[in-house]
Amino acid sequence: MTDQNFELMRQAMVASQLRTNGVNDVRVLEAMKAVKRESFVPVDRKALAYVDVAVPLDHGRALTAPMSIGRLLTEVSIGSGDNVLVVGAGLGYTAAIIGRLSKMVVAVEEDGAMATRATAALQSEKNVTVIEAALNEGWADSGPYDVIFIDGSVEAVPDSVADQLKEGGRIAAGLIEDGVTRLAIGRKAGGLVGFSPFVDAEIPPLPGFAKPKAFKF
Repeated sequence: MTDQNFELMRQAMVASQLRTNGVNDVRVLEAMKAVKRESFVPVDRKALAYVDVAVPLDHGRALTAPMSIGRLLTEVSIGSGDNVLVVGAGLGYTAAIIGRLSKMVVAVEEDGAMATRATAALQSEKNVTVIEAALNEGWADSGPYDVIFIDGSVEAVPDSVADQLKEGGRIAAGLIEDGVTRLAIGRKAGGLVGFSPFVDAEIPPLPGFAKPKAFKF
């Protein structure tokens, strides 16, 4: 498949998948039109790059579908002066988009091979840094952050991550509840984060974010 084909597919993604499904932030649309999604998937899966499905990566992980990424980015409203933590860098696609919307991005990835590949893929993005670390610990050294973008679905956001968010900051994530995943935006007020789900969606789960088991007598 040629670069021209991918360019046409990227334009079609923006016009048909994003604009028609509530992704109406011009900055988000322009960023997703500019970032070459095919550069952030395994070579043998490039044909799936612009299909609105999660693209399998390695070790049970997957790249979130474009529509879900676009909806979360639209709702979380990242500003040009924001410092952002991306949890679950994968091969770097979402971090590349957020780098075009924000001041600085730290993208955490616990899989060493994927972190290495993401670093290589993002070498031209000067405001994006990939850190190899446990996903559920975030990266406090560069915090607190204006926005935390969890690139996957989780049952719960641990305090170890939520504590890295500034007062008044936002978290974007897919929240799993009773087997259903909903896109949600969290906001921090009074030291606590409250989430507002806004649409059901299928998002690949991230490891290490299971809800703590309630104690039973």
